[in-house]
Amino acid sequence: MKNGNTSKNQITRRIPLTACATALAMVFTVSLSQPAHAGRVTPPPVPTNLQVPAGNKAFLKGFAVGTQNYICLPCPNPITPAAMCPASGFAWVLFGPQATLFDDDKQVITHFLSPNPIESGTLRATWQHSRDTSTVWGGRAVSSSDPDFVAPGAIPWLRLEVVGEQSGPTDGDRLTRTTFIQRLNTSGGVAPSMGCSQSTDVGARAFVPYTTDYFFYTDANSE
Repeated sequence: MKNGNTSKNQITRRIPLTACATALAMVFTVSLSQPAHAGRVTPPPVPTNLQVPAGNKAFLKGFAVGTQNYICLPCPNPITPAAMCPASGFAWVLFGPQATLFDDDKQVITHFLSPNPIESGTLRATWQHSRDTSTVWGGRAVSSSDPDFVAPGAIPWLRLEVVGEQSGPTDGDRLTRTTFIQRLNTSGGVAPSMGCSQSTDVGARAFVPYTTDYFFYTDANSE
């Protein structure tokens, strides 16, 4: 049994490295084939519940390459209610993303989970600008897995309202005007279907590659 678990965990660690390398190669191919935004950002159509309220406009788009990170825990737990627990009594739980966002061939933003100082340290999805380190935190997400929009085997599309912002150490403010963020055009990132079904799996981690487009919105009257 011990040897079986060891093999499984090794596979979990190896797969993301290969897939991430492939995804990174793809991002440069895709970004170099697309023209610069020239100040105009046009999001695709989205499900009704993900539409951003009138009075906001998209000002920045980043193509993200990274991983959705999961840990195996007993279920139920603070993140997974009893109604969503599998029969095994164990479930993969998301403990944060780790991604880099690109605009054309340039890194523009890093994406991760961190404490939001505006909410006394509540952990929130975080986006930090790579140049001026201005940072924003997203609140509770509104999600959609509508098959008319979301590809099979992909994590849901999201809309998040910004609930915290912070300027960089030299008053950088490239992200601080953000009001809403959308996660669209997702690929991959879904929790594994195996590897979390018994007590010996508790604590196992899976880093699942994903790509997506993030769209950042601001008050349409701010400029």
